[in-house]
Amino acid sequence: MNISILGAGAWGTALAISLAARHQVQLWGRNADVMQAMQAVRENKTYLAGFPFPPQLQASDDFQQAMSHASTDDGLLIIATSVAGLRPLLQQCLPYHPKHVVWLCKGFEEGSQLLPHQVVRQVLGDDTLAGALSGPSFAQEVARGMPCALTIASSSAELCQHVVNAVHGNAIRVYSSDDVVGVEVGGAVKNILAIATGIADGLGLGLNARAALMTRGLAEISRLGAALGGHVETLMGLTGVGDLILTCTGDLSRNRKVGLALAQGKSLEVIVQELGHVAEGVRCARAVKNLAESLRIEMPITNAVAGVLFDDVPAQQMIARLLARDAKQELR
Repeated sequence: MNISILGAGAWGTALAISLAARHQVQLWGRNADVMQAMQAVRENKTYLAGFPFPPQLQASDDFQQAMSHASTDDGLLIIATSVAGLRPLLQQCLPYHPKHVVWLCKGFEEGSQLLPHQVVRQVLGDDTLAGALSGPSFAQEVARGMPCALTIASSSAELCQHVVNAVHGNAIRVYSSDDVVGVEVGGAVKNILAIATGIADGLGLGLNARAALMTRGLAEISRLGAALGGHVETLMGLTGVGDLILTCTGDLSRNRKVGLALAQGKSLEVIVQELGHVAEGVRCARAVKNLAESLRIEMPITNAVAGVLFDDVPAQQMIARLLARDAKQELR
């Protein structure tokens, strides 16, 4: 199968390496010098150093070539940009009329507060077969060939089967779902909760506090998911509980690293500069907070994280505010 992956960050590169064991894969990035160097040394030294490219993987900044490669009837276009970069990249893709489109990004678009599938529909329309590929997956482990499980979510059974044919195999298992909203909400909000658990761990609050934050955070995900039309059952699966566990506890989690650094008193500007990668939970926190307020959904952990990120609330004060809340029934 011809597969093009647009976006040469860590996750896009890792998936390209994995899929190139069975398919002809083109990895596209917009920086010509970076992509030429990547093709020459056969490695992404900037975002995924130490993982050589298979022969079937080609890296290039030639957008037309990447789109032509994936725009055949049996091709697959995978968009591996951030949520912020999704809309402008889709607008670039529009003239090529790709038949099968999948995105990897997790979050809500700032300003519009739209989920990725809503952005895709606005730009590409309803005729494109499109879906979200999500789940608990650290790039380094996928590139290493270690086992993981993902979910392809789409209203199109044809698209789901096409992605299963392309991605399922070797160390990657792929499950299908028609609950795009549930899958995307789980993937978005868990990043905010990873920042919260990173803060708690950085302050040395212990495993009890971590478990409480993750569990009550899952309640927030479920409330928002249900309000937007997602299924609570989806949030008990890979793209909800599974991704939440990985991102909140894994040392490779960028969002968890943000929380750990906030607990040390570092500014957000310094943290982002030191990280060198996009941490989607930072951008997502404000959008989810505003959306929850407009829907009148109670999301105290999300609000607390947004306070630390954008209102200069000290991390210790964030925890104190959460602990000071009135007692409530757990299930309502």
